[in-house]
Amino acid sequence: MRPVCLDVHPPARGATPRNIPTLSPNYGIPSASWGHEASTYRAHLGEDHVLSTAHHADVLIVGAGLAGLSAAHRLTGAGVTVSVLEAAPGVGGRMSTQQIDGFRLDRIGQLLSTSYPELTRTPGLEELPLRPFSPGVLVHSEGRHHRAGATGSARGALAAARARASAPRGTPTPLGGALDQARLGKALAKLAATPLARITARPELPIGEALSSRGLPARTLDGFVRPLLSALLCDPGLTTSSRCADLALRGFARGRLCVPAGGAATLPELLAAALPPGTVRTDVKVTSVATTSVTTAEHGVFGCRSVLLATDAPAAAELLPGLRVPGFHPLTVLHHTAPHSPLADPALLLDADRSGPVAYTSVMSEVDPSRAPHGRTLITSAVLGAPPDDVERAVRRQLASLYATSTADWELLALHHTPQAVPSMPAPHDLRRPVRLLAGLYVCGDHRDTSTVQGALYSGRRAAHAILADLGVRPWQATAEVIHRAA
Repeated sequence: MRPVCLDVHPPARGATPRNIPTLSPNYGIPSASWGHEASTYRAHLGEDHVLSTAHHADVLIVGAGLAGLSAAHRLTGAGVTVSVLEAAPGVGGRMSTQQIDGFRLDRIGQLLSTSYPELTRTPGLEELPLRPFSPGVLVHSEGRHHRAGATGSARGALAAARARASAPRGTPTPLGGALDQARLGKALAKLAATPLARITARPELPIGEALSSRGLPARTLDGFVRPLLSALLCDPGLTTSSRCADLALRGFARGRLCVPAGGAATLPELLAAALPPGTVRTDVKVTSVATTSVTTAEHGVFGCRSVLLATDAPAAAELLPGLRVPGFHPLTVLHHTAPHSPLADPALLLDADRSGPVAYTSVMSEVDPSRAPHGRTLITSAVLGAPPDDVERAVRRQLASLYATSTADWELLALHHTPQAVPSMPAPHDLRRPVRLLAGLYVCGDHRDTSTVQGALYSGRRAAHAILADLGVRPWQATAEVIHRAA
């Protein structure tokens, strides 16, 4: 048996870069969507290389996560020269993927939604391949699987609600009878059609408290809404602001849950690869910042007109003492392989009974076949909050119940525990924290917006627009072709 990767790491800002081979055309993924050799998108600076103090860019971005790369695209597209400095060997920050024996294993693997606007608005993501889960989710309760929340669209949710309401009454499921499910469908459809301004103007409470006033039966809340929100927010205690939770539910109702093909790292790698060559410089640790320069540990001083901090919140606070650092939700992700797929459905499976530490699980090789070698099975499961001491044993026992099969012959490929995986958003939460600290100094990241991929990308866009405004440059949405020509 191969050695298991037990990875307990602090809030890392990157992971070893990977080379993703071009998949067979059977997967329908354009080869341009996959990882590129390092030299095509970043400059590696060796330990003995020291940059001249004359090295200059209009904007220096510290951190090559989603927010920083998103900002880099907006700035480059407007004709501003940019250098992105990343302390880690690769791009992506927490959006990293590990390769073991042909398996592609995410460290945190936050859930995405096809409804995220920034996935289509961000330059560089035009070729992003997404792999959706089957509609809605599967909820495991009382020994059975129940499909719930399969709206697809506001119109589809209303049609489904009417169909369930007119269906013959039978034995109610643990999620409620036909009338309860019709109410749920109507509530999701209404939320999907609600303008964002109305949601952000609502009274704000912890979502765990606010749910009781939503007009849904307790069994629907306990059997579907609470488990779903815990998964979407990585918040088992449901302390998140009700506004943020409503935004997450709205995204769920308007689209499909999904993951990037090939692993979470595909997203930042695409962004980095679409920037002009040499824009991203890895293995450059920044030790101090000012409005017109940054100092690095081993590569001298970089001059600039503006600095954008795009690291995670703790790293940003080290460079700017006094900057707010939020709390975090811990996350543990376990990857198993099994002789056979325990579920022939690309579904996200929630445990409404809370029979163990796993909040959600999926047969990831059914959702995205490129994450496992041909003919192999990959099961990915998430534990929210602090894991128990015997987490792997408890998870294996719970998965046997959830999938109604023995897990004795399953093999643990990797276990990743990230104490600071997702910034918390307790009420009250400022959905648009300032990205401009002062003229020439800016900050972005999911800790300035919502703790999602959408929030990280959008905060990068907000920061880029603030920088351009101070520089007197008009924002311009560049295309990948224009960026390529500019390079």
